[in-house]
Amino acid sequence: MSTKTLTVFTPTFNRAQTLYQGYEALQRQTCRDFVWLILDDGSSDGTRELVSQWIAEKKIDIRYHYQDNQGLHAAHNTAYGLIDTELFMYIDSDDYLPDDAVENIVSCWRMHQKEEYAGIIGLCQTSEGLLIGKRLPENQTSTTFTEYFYKKRGEGDKILVYRTEVIRKYPPYPVFEGEKYVGLASLTRLIDRDYRMVILNKPLSNKKYCLDGISRNRYHLFWNNPKGYIYYRINEMQTVPTLKRRFMVCIHYVSSCIRAKDTNWLVQSPYKLLTLLAAPWGLMLHGYLWYKVKSEQKFILKY
Repeated sequence: MSTKTLTVFTPTFNRAQTLYQGYEALQRQTCRDFVWLILDDGSSDGTRELVSQWIAEKKIDIRYHYQDNQGLHAAHNTAYGLIDTELFMYIDSDDYLPDDAVENIVSCWRMHQKEEYAGIIGLCQTSEGLLIGKRLPENQTSTTFTEYFYKKRGEGDKILVYRTEVIRKYPPYPVFEGEKYVGLASLTRLIDRDYRMVILNKPLSNKKYCLDGISRNRYHLFWNNPKGYIYYRINEMQTVPTLKRRFMVCIHYVSSCIRAKDTNWLVQSPYKLLTLLAAPWGLMLHGYLWYKVKSEQKFILKY
């Protein structure tokens, strides 16, 4: 077991040109109680050589692991088996930590660590220091991802810091042949059923949205990963707290089943009547996605 408290985990695929921001930010941390784990998911842009130089500099504790390209969720699966610190946080390869992020995380956890908590939920901001979305509730100590976004009507990206032993209690993300994406929130929602997160109303991540990133290419993700989205939507149906949202999820579920040519779409749905009612809209969504994908330029996803 590592003597450090926190692992900062960065999965990357052909993002050597942005990783330096994360490296420089970690060197500026006011607390060095962390390890930087870089999970290289098949990069061919010199990422290995660049990270090797940083490791040789010995300015911060860096661990590097390479695997053949399998997708972001598979990179997470691998990382969960490598992390040996009490806590970990996931940071995109084009994002970086505010200078006091590690100090704030470690201090908060030392004050509030309990078995009932899976970890910490914090804020995200732009590189200019502008808060992304709303602050977390000020009048409570803890919340969950699901509670905040669906019951409290929260907005904006939030950063999650998990206990490593908690994340290992749950099954890994499924890997489907020919596909490279499963929504990471499917695991978050499962954890929400059993644990709460300590609220930390401080920025823990500076975010930048790249044109070749996941958030900018959602139509292609829907189209190219239907089995992954079938899994994701079934998970979401069972965890969202409102009927309105569940119906929207059923629409997306039907669309993914059409794309995957899954004839068991009604049998495997946990909400069969609602899914049946959503079927006409699912068919229309499938047509809309087909139009968007065909009309947009093909992309190569990086992360």
